[in-house]
Amino acid sequence: MSQVTLRDIAEHTGLSIGTVSRALKNQAGMTEQTRALVRDAALRLGYNFGQLKKGRIRRIAFLLHSQHNTLASSPFFSPVLHGAEEACRREGIALSFIAVGPAEPVLGLIRLHQPDAILCAGFFEPEVLNVLHQIGKPIVLVDMHRPNFTSVNPDHVRGGYLAAQHLIRCGRKRIAMLSGSLAHYSIQQRNRGFRQALFDAKVHADPDLEVIVPALGEGDDGVIEAMQTLLSLPKRPDAAFCYNDSTALVAMKYCLAEGMKIPHDVAIVGFDDIDAAAAAIPPLSTVRVDKPALGRAGVELLLQQAESPTKITLPVELIVRESSCDD
Repeated sequence: MSQVTLRDIAEHTGLSIGTVSRALKNQAGMTEQTRALVRDAALRLGYNFGQLKKGRIRRIAFLLHSQHNTLASSPFFSPVLHGAEEACRREGIALSFIAVGPAEPVLGLIRLHQPDAILCAGFFEPEVLNVLHQIGKPIVLVDMHRPNFTSVNPDHVRGGYLAAQHLIRCGRKRIAMLSGSLAHYSIQQRNRGFRQALFDAKVHADPDLEVIVPALGEGDDGVIEAMQTLLSLPKRPDAAFCYNDSTALVAMKYCLAEGMKIPHDVAIVGFDDIDAAAAAIPPLSTVRVDKPALGRAGVELLLQQAESPTKITLPVELIVRESSCDD
């Protein structure tokens, strides 16, 4: 049986070959109705979508959830964006930045920018990712993982493990973990590494010492509430691993304001190694993530346009500073 061609689909739909080609490549300049008509005809006739020549990527949209487009999150995502910009400049690609809220019509924003490919950074609701997937453009998730998507992540599990292992080696017995929402892949994985290190060292994982920071909007209130909960326990924690540096810095500031000595009374470790970590007093121990490398790797994965989903994990490194060790 001969292979179905664009001409066959054009004859079947009564459209031009050019329109059929643009519809199958999801290019701009036509209605959703036309696009759906072509797609349905192609599926019905048994067209091999692998025949489509992949167009050169000239424009990439960098999507960030509006909940990450905040003062607390920008020290992490800004360097990721800069890494992506650097890779795009080198390849002669235009990069546009789009902050997306859960209720916003994401398809409308995509059409406005008309990208050839999409880089999604951080958490997105599954519904939003499904809508993006249906557009048919190359997509890479950065600092996020979902089945059937290509993604690049720092080694969250290893990072959580290294942080907890370090605190155990510093002689800490009651190690708390301050998490954000476990709906976030990165936080869930860091938590997993943390628990694994406790298990391997035969340290009791006390559920009272694991606190999810309430999302009370922009500001420090959620972290302060979490620290108050931990410090009011009959047996206080002597260490805290925080799911990111912004949380760790607020926790540390609160403990100091309460007259506690760091790390003598409570050792604190963060995650990400944002610029403020080294500048803190005392300097914050943390797990270093190469943030620009995440952005660069995301762009490189888009340019590869692999046939099947790929998952890349970048190494992380424990950076020990004064907030976690007395010596």
